[in-house]
Amino acid sequence: MLARAAAGPRFFATPLRTASRAAMAPAAQPRRCMATARATSTASKGGDNSDGVLVTPVPVVWPPPYVIDDGLRRVEPYHWTYNTYCKERWRGRRLIDVFESEFRDRTMAYYRDSMESGHVMVNGGKVGPDYVVRNGDLVSHTLHRHEPPVTAEPIGVIHEDDEMIVINKPSGVPVHPAGRYKFNSVIEIMRAERPDGFMPYPCNRLDRLTSGVMFVAKNFVAAEAMGRKIRQRTVRKEYVARVVGEFPVVDVVCDQPILQISPKLGLNRVRATGKTARTVFKRLAYYPAPNRQGYSIVRCMPVTGRTHQIRVHLQFLGHPIQNDPIYANERVWGQTLGRADASGAETRDEDVISRLSRMGKEETAEAVAWYDQMVDEYEKRRAEKMTGEACAICMTPLYSDPGPHELSLWLHSRRYEDAEGAWAYASPLPAWALPPDGVAGPTAVGDMEELVEAEAWFMEDAESGRGAEWAEAGGIGADGGS
Repeated sequence: MLARAAAGPRFFATPLRTASRAAMAPAAQPRRCMATARATSTASKGGDNSDGVLVTPVPVVWPPPYVIDDGLRRVEPYHWTYNTYCKERWRGRRLIDVFESEFRDRTMAYYRDSMESGHVMVNGGKVGPDYVVRNGDLVSHTLHRHEPPVTAEPIGVIHEDDEMIVINKPSGVPVHPAGRYKFNSVIEIMRAERPDGFMPYPCNRLDRLTSGVMFVAKNFVAAEAMGRKIRQRTVRKEYVARVVGEFPVVDVVCDQPILQISPKLGLNRVRATGKTARTVFKRLAYYPAPNRQGYSIVRCMPVTGRTHQIRVHLQFLGHPIQNDPIYANERVWGQTLGRADASGAETRDEDVISRLSRMGKEETAEAVAWYDQMVDEYEKRRAEKMTGEACAICMTPLYSDPGPHELSLWLHSRRYEDAEGAWAYASPLPAWALPPDGVAGPTAVGDMEELVEAEAWFMEDAESGRGAEWAEAGGIGADGGS
C-alpha cells in the first residue's frame, strides 16, 4: 500500500443529481392486516383447518402492517410459516434433534410444544418430537414473527426513469428480506409504497447498516445490464467513511490482498495469499477532540469489489471505521486492531475466530453471512435491551427500541458514475460526516477526478518501479502510518 503527496486544491462544477432528504415522505400508515389466533391453512387452499393449526394466512399479509412513530418504522407482529425441505444431514434424525442443532434461537420446550400444537409440521401434518426425518420431507414452522424496528427515514429517490430507480438507502434497513427481517427491508418497503404489481430488482448490494446510493431496476433485463456493468468495472463508486484517528493528508492507495479467513463466518482480513484488492483513499476532513481521540472523514474508491474491502483496508491502515462492531473491536483484534498485520503475527486467525465465537455468535450448521448475525446479536445486547415484558400471544420477550446511532455503520455509498462520463448520481453527506457544531469543515464533495488520478498515478509508478516514492511521501511509511 502506497501513498503519494496530494496535488493542490482543485474545484469542479459538474452538476449532480442529489437526493433531497425530503424526497420521499414516509408511506402512509396502511391498514393493519394481522393474522389471528386461528388462521387458514395453506394446505387447504384457504379452507378452514379443523385442527386449528396456525399457518401463514391466505392471502399473505398485505399491505405490510407498518406503524411509523418515534422516528422508527415498525411492523406489527404477524404469523408466518417457514417451509424447508429435508437436508441431507437431517436424514434419519429425530425432528427434535434437528431443531436443537440447527435452530437454537428458541428453547427445546418451545419446539416440543410447537410440535404438539401443530405449529411445527411435516408434510402438512402433525408429528411428534421423535419423528424420524426422511428424504423429501417438508418441514414447516409457523411462528408469531416480531421484526426489529428500522429507521423511518424515507427511501430517497435520486433519479427515476422507465427502467431504473436510483435511491438513497437509509442506514439500518436491509436490502432483501433475511433473518429477522421481512417487511422492514428495502424491497418490501418499495413494494408497499408503489402500485400493486411493482417488483424491484436491486442491482448492487449494501450491508444493512450501510447507507447511500443504490440502483433498483424495474425489470430483470435492466437489472442484468446494470449488474454486468458493475462486474466489468465500467462503473466507478465512491464511499465516505468516518474513521478512527488522523488519516494521512496524502492520497493513499492500499493494494493489500484480502483473504476470507473463515468461509463459514464470512470474515475477511489482509493476507498475502488472498485475492487482489485495491482501494484509493483521500482525506476529506480531520476533527480533533481535546478529551478523546479525534476522527477523520475519508473518501474511499474501491477499484476491486471484495467483501468488506473498504473496512478491511481501513483496519489494516490503522484507521478502522469508528463504530464498526467487528473490525474496530479490540475484544476481537486486540489493541492494535489488526494494523499492518498482513502475516497474522499479532493476531492469529484462529484466535480471532475463537474470540468472535465467545462473543455470543449463534452456532449454525449452515454457512451463513456471519456479519449479519453478529450485528443481530450486537443490536440485541446494545440497542434492544429487554423490557421485562413478553408477547401475550407467543410469550416472546419484548425489547426496547434501538437508538438512531445504533442503527448505522459510518460507511456511506456516496456516488456512482459511468467511467465514460455518461451519467453520475450522488447522495448528500450523512449527518455523521458533516462538521461538528461550531466547527468549520466540508459539507459537500465534488466529483471523483482526484481519486481516479491518484489510482492512475499509483498504477503508473508501480509499473515503472517508482512505487517507493509513494511510501516516502507519507501514509504507511517509516513511522508506521500516521
